[in-house]
Amino acid sequence: MRVIAGSAKRILLKTPKGLATRPTTDRIKETLFNMLQYNLADCCFLDLFAGSGGIGIEALSRGAAQCVFVDQGREAVECVRENLQATRLAGCAAVMHCDALAALRRLEGKYCFDYVFMDPPYGMLLEKQVLAYLADSGLIRKESTLIVETKLEEDISYLGSMGYVTDKEKLYKSNKHIFVHREREE
Repeated sequence: MRVIAGSAKRILLKTPKGLATRPTTDRIKETLFNMLQYNLADCCFLDLFAGSGGIGIEALSRGAAQCVFVDQGREAVECVRENLQATRLAGCAAVMHCDALAALRRLEGKYCFDYVFMDPPYGMLLEKQVLAYLADSGLIRKESTLIVETKLEEDISYLGSMGYVTDKEKLYKSNKHIFVHREREE
């Protein structure tokens, strides 16, 4: 796994050992950032369930002003820190070692994110808990984009009832990215 583009282009990233994380492949990461590339400059990015930090590091490398990385795994957090040092992007980052909901509560009032990326363990509905919290949170604006990675079969029909609008879905072989934002009043 490597950084695809930007200031840290081609730097190899470490990944945590074992099966506790599913690092996003270079091809999927490239596809994702091709969709985001024109809106990343100077943005504030949140990488929830960060694993190796590959998504947030790619955002920083491509011009995001800052990124907060959150993971509850000790090895994952150490991996994120090592990768930030290797890419020389640590000065633009904060790393939190806790679960996602605890991190959101701690971040409230300190940040307002332009992008929130979440890739939680599949099948546990952690993304639904995070989206429920963010629906009324000051951590995002109506213009903020939330990107949820889930397995292909995951039912996300609850998004509308939580006040979210789906902008697009990008399907891959075994998973998908869902791009949503808060419903805007007319």
